[in-house]
Amino acid sequence: MFNLSGLTAIPQLALVLGIMVLVHEAGHFFAAITCGVRVETFAIGFGKRLFGYVHNGTDYCVNLIPLGGYVKMAGVGDEPISGSEQKRATLDPGEFQNHPRWQRAIIGIAGPLANFILAILLLTILYMHHHEVFEYLEKPAVVDYVVPGSQVAATGIQSGDTIVRFDKFENPVWGDLENEPHLTMNRKTPFSFLHDGRRVDTSIFVENKGREEDFSWNKLGAEPVRQTTPVEVAEVTSAESPAAKAGLKPHDLLLAINDFHPHSVESLLDYLQAEKGKPSVLAVERKSINGQIETLHLPITPVQMETTEGKGWRLGFQRVLPPEKIEQLSVGQALKASWDANLKSSLLLFEVLHRLFTRQISIKAMSSPIGIGVVVHQAFEAKNWKSAIIDTMAMISLQLGILNLMPIPILDGGMILFLIIESLMRRDLNQQVKERVYQVAFVCLVLFAAIVIFNDITKYLPVHLKS
Repeated sequence: MFNLSGLTAIPQLALVLGIMVLVHEAGHFFAAITCGVRVETFAIGFGKRLFGYVHNGTDYCVNLIPLGGYVKMAGVGDEPISGSEQKRATLDPGEFQNHPRWQRAIIGIAGPLANFILAILLLTILYMHHHEVFEYLEKPAVVDYVVPGSQVAATGIQSGDTIVRFDKFENPVWGDLENEPHLTMNRKTPFSFLHDGRRVDTSIFVENKGREEDFSWNKLGAEPVRQTTPVEVAEVTSAESPAAKAGLKPHDLLLAINDFHPHSVESLLDYLQAEKGKPSVLAVERKSINGQIETLHLPITPVQMETTEGKGWRLGFQRVLPPEKIEQLSVGQALKASWDANLKSSLLLFEVLHRLFTRQISIKAMSSPIGIGVVVHQAFEAKNWKSAIIDTMAMISLQLGILNLMPIPILDGGMILFLIIESLMRRDLNQQVKERVYQVAFVCLVLFAAIVIFNDITKYLPVHLKS
């Protein structure tokens, strides 16, 4: 279990965030010098200067607080480029404000763009050497769980049945069904399955009102058999979770919940939502210290927890992932796989932000540096830690780029928004008005960060300090 008292997560987090910030600020830096803007400071971190060196008029330094960084340009105040843009009474061509707005916008967008390029590059390199594919994607399409009242349930298929036809696919594997269904969206599709050895020929209407990338068999109401073995517990996430209260431990095997035998956490979660939090009994297989195997029956009551998809019934544990196989992709295949993975992650982040602003999910679903530190530490502790770290770095780099492009003053996106407004008005906005907007935005972001940090402290620290 992750233990913050060991403090191992702090240097790990500092290393990963340091690289992400370095790349981000390097994007701003190289765009600035390309446009002829003089850079006075290239800083990693905020606060007091710890060490560095000056070269060609630029102070390259590391500061005390390692959670961020900035590039200070001539003609700009003491803030990052997206901060206060106090104009000086000078015609110095090296100053930021004396350059066309389109150049300033390029400088602003260069930081997030560098993060996007890094995310794609990291996953491309990873997939060329280590592309993980779940084994079940090459297995027959056996259904593990059918959500009551779903589109799939209307066909009569049940848990344990095998899909033998879907549209053009005869005897498909799960990879066929998960990679091609967008071709059948919003129309009736031939659908056949085997039930107790008898083939049932019917059809299913594959409804999808969102983007093609949003489609999943989970939304239709079916979960694949992802493994032949029971779900294994990796760790219990909270001392106050139902799993901890029931006595669940790492390496326990979940044989059943009530009369249902899940072969994936996804199936278990669907079952919990269908049962709407009813008290249940877990059948658990546990190996004792002396090697003896015993079967336990643990009463457990799910609770609703905040997730990126809103509130859902949960038990509060992390699982060991289903079996995977490793592929080595060509450069072209790896680049495409990297693009697809980053696109999927981007859409997920946008969906989370949309749900946050429309109050469909709580702010508790957001992560502070503490939560990010947990994820980073888990990557360092993973069995395939090298690939896990690269994957985590790509995710953080992508999210850093997207969040910095949000149209919020003091972020890069806020500066770009002001430049667009000024371009449309064909004049600069009143400097005092901009200063007040920046100040209000700064206070709001500090309050938001404080709330998220407090939520993460209550989520993680009590558990891990006791461990």
